[in-house]
Amino acid sequence: MYADCHLHTSFSGDSETPPTEQIEKAISLGMERICFTDHHDHDVVSDIDFNLDFPKYFEEMTRLRDMYKGRLDICIGLEMGLQNHIAGYLEELSKEYPFDFIIGSVHFIDGLDPYYDGYFETHPHNAYERFFETTLKRIKKISCFDSLGHLDYIVRYGKKHGLEYSYRKFADCIDPILETIIGKGIALECNTGALSRGMNEPNPGRDVFARYRELGGELVTLGSDAHSPETVGICFDMAGEMLKDCGFRYYAAYRGRNAEMIRL
Repeated sequence: MYADCHLHTSFSGDSETPPTEQIEKAISLGMERICFTDHHDHDVVSDIDFNLDFPKYFEEMTRLRDMYKGRLDICIGLEMGLQNHIAGYLEELSKEYPFDFIIGSVHFIDGLDPYYDGYFETHPHNAYERFFETTLKRIKKISCFDSLGHLDYIVRYGKKHGLEYSYRKFADCIDPILETIIGKGIALECNTGALSRGMNEPNPGRDVFARYRELGGELVTLGSDAHSPETVGICFDMAGEMLKDCGFRYYAAYRGRNAEMIRL
């Protein structure tokens, strides 16, 4: 079973799952390795507190890593919310703690999370374009992460607003993102959480990964984005076959911020 390198627990503001429940589910699936990547979206206005308590987080995750040694290899990571106005803060944070892996994600655009209707009401004609343009600006400025999380996160929520999406329709927006992470040696995440939300493909989908490979991209990471045990490792077999069809033979799992290549 592939390593799940995008997992949330009660340390994230939007999850109530104790870490041990995620661990036990991973073990039951036959996983040998996972990485916890709880949320830290600093300096955002939200009803949810997305600030991670790092001392408590590392204390508990280190304890669990030691407790489960020999049964499951537990790595300690972070899902970092990318925003240009806190770029310096994020750079220092990435060095302050001994992370194994950092996912860089874009959740808030113009102060709004596309999870809520307000984002689409504020951007009725350019919701997708604004998201991709902002993502590109942020990854050009910020480099202190290892994998770009759910590149097309916004697509999870655009469908209910009647918005159509395909890679081809937005290729002019997406290709510069792919070229930027390739140039920086940053991986592209295959996030299967989309499949647990009623979508037919991961975030991003087959066409984006095929284009990423065509442009020379080699680093991919796998994550379920699970906030509860029932979606740990969801559709990993499907994702693995998709990646192989796109020309990938390995995926990356990180330890000490260094990529270890594992055969798909």
